[in-house]
Amino acid sequence: MNMFGIPEESGDNNEWLTTFADLSLLLLVFFILLFSMSTLDEEKFTDSFLAVKQALGEKDKELMTMRVKSEDAVIMDTVRMQKQLIESQRRVFSDVRTFITKKGVEGVVGAVFDEGKIILRLPGDVMFESGQVELSSQGRKMLDTMRDMLVKSVDQQINIVGHTDDIPPSRRSRFKDNWEISSLRAVYVLRYLMQLGIAQGRLTATGLADLEPIFPNNSAKNRAKNRRVELVLEKIVSK
Repeated sequence: MNMFGIPEESGDNNEWLTTFADLSLLLLVFFILLFSMSTLDEEKFTDSFLAVKQALGEKDKELMTMRVKSEDAVIMDTVRMQKQLIESQRRVFSDVRTFITKKGVEGVVGAVFDEGKIILRLPGDVMFESGQVELSSQGRKMLDTMRDMLVKSVDQQINIVGHTDDIPPSRRSRFKDNWEISSLRAVYVLRYLMQLGIAQGRLTATGLADLEPIFPNNSAKNRAKNRRVELVLEKIVSK
């Protein structure tokens, strides 16, 4: 009789039962551990932690009475804080979407939520004249529209990221390559946001050229979508 109450027979044909039993036990332990981690209940985590060790053969009395070690508690706190941060950012993202809709720029400004980051995508062809890095009048108006939301979000770091398509500047251009164009565009946006009253300590600028397209660079329409400036909002966490 094996651990599941199934009579064991002699011969090699029953060897699979042992493997099946071991696999079932490991799967059970694995899902218990996943459940305890997802609910972040310390009591359940502790019980599951001990159950796993017992299943792996550590059965001494000291092990059965121990609590989760300090480093395990630190991991739990880190996971809990990360979960709370993401939920907080999700609420901010909802407010941002509402703001964009009220301002009537929903079809122009894109908003994406990605693992706690709020990404606002501003079309490059709206923000700049072709082949230029200085903000156009439309670009300044766009940032004017976004100003109130950005100023009020004092707990958000804003990383301004410039992106281009895969077509390099012409030989007659004053710019060496797309790295220079994307970087300077990000810097010009940063400077204008400072003029609008956003603290410089909240701002950074990065240029990524054509390194991170959101669409394949295989048509004029897709290339236009890849030419963009992103405002990446991340919650400032106090140390």
